[in-house]
Amino acid sequence: ITVYEQLQGLGKAEEVGGLAYLNSLAQYVPSASNIRRYAEIVRERSILRKLVSASDEIATAAFNTQGKAVDKILDEAEQKIFHIGEEGSRMKQGFQGMDSLVVQLLDRVQEMADNPNDITGVPTGFHDLDRMTSGFQAGDMIVLAARPSMGKTALAINIAEHVALNEGLPVAVFSMEMGASQLAVRIVGSIGRIDQTHLRTGKLTDEEWPRLTEAIEKLRNVSLHIDETPGLTTSELRANARRLSRQCGKLGLIVVDYLQLMSVSSSMNDENRATAVGEISRGLKMLAKELQCPVIALSQLSRGVESRTDKRPMMSDLRESGAIEQDADVIMFIYRDDYYNKDSKEPGVAEIIISKQRNGPTGTVKLAFLKPITKFESLASGSGDF
Repeated sequence: ITVYEQLQGLGKAEEVGGLAYLNSLAQYVPSASNIRRYAEIVRERSILRKLVSASDEIATAAFNTQGKAVDKILDEAEQKIFHIGEEGSRMKQGFQGMDSLVVQLLDRVQEMADNPNDITGVPTGFHDLDRMTSGFQAGDMIVLAARPSMGKTALAINIAEHVALNEGLPVAVFSMEMGASQLAVRIVGSIGRIDQTHLRTGKLTDEEWPRLTEAIEKLRNVSLHIDETPGLTTSELRANARRLSRQCGKLGLIVVDYLQLMSVSSSMNDENRATAVGEISRGLKMLAKELQCPVIALSQLSRGVESRTDKRPMMSDLRESGAIEQDADVIMFIYRDDYYNKDSKEPGVAEIIISKQRNGPTGTVKLAFLKPITKFESLASGSGDF
């Protein structure tokens, strides 16, 4: 009636069809019961408009490179599409007010209070390490460093095994040092508790054959993925991780073995290795934040460790350490006394030295290292025969 009166005042009531026509329009007004579907249509059209806009930007960047390397352009293109895909499942926002943030904090505190085991991140499978770190947190970059033959690959893969097998989360391993088949042998040997030499030579004992079958059966449907491409750039690694995330769902863990074997983009001079490692380190940290999963980046140590009486690693021993120290949320070192001292008082024991933890304590956790099966275990469970 109000609309009709307004039209009458303008002298256009009969021109639009009169009161009868206005009454008929009410039949076509969308019902409030369908409001969710209408909102979804609006959101879908918004995503499609963003996709068209991103496609135009990608085409422009491809036609006019402005000196950018191809892999950089490709990474930016994939990132644009990935972010649009993410918005399809959750609408992003820029600034967040304290009113919503404190509500999230209260929910998080309550969730932690109700959690009986105090693990707020992805569990590593090692109780003492989990107690000190509360698990590896989403968005964190964890640097795991050691001298050669200390077991840094073994420890990272043991954690990956636990996340994939026991937590049921997808895991991505970028192995630039070992081939995928070599790594698979290690994983099977670790899970089946089979001597690695026996696996490589095929000379398994009668007790090991059934353990091999059981280990393979456990791994058959596990979401543990290995990329053995050598010398990946951060752009290539991030693109591969995004694709896997789209295929398998949110990743529980990413392992990079190891940081110094990665390449830099073709537009950067590789001669300044410290600058190159800085780019790689920042790229891995950005990936952890983007995919909201922990990234374990393995790293070498300088030979300076060998010249000291106390050979326990320190942060200054990290190769090209400046950027790594800054970007890492957690820095862990492995030290095995029996590697240097044949008469060690703690044979088969590894010290996991947490030298940096942005949101937690530092300290040392001791684990058992079972060298024949390249497996770390909590000390209580690691004692005795394997």
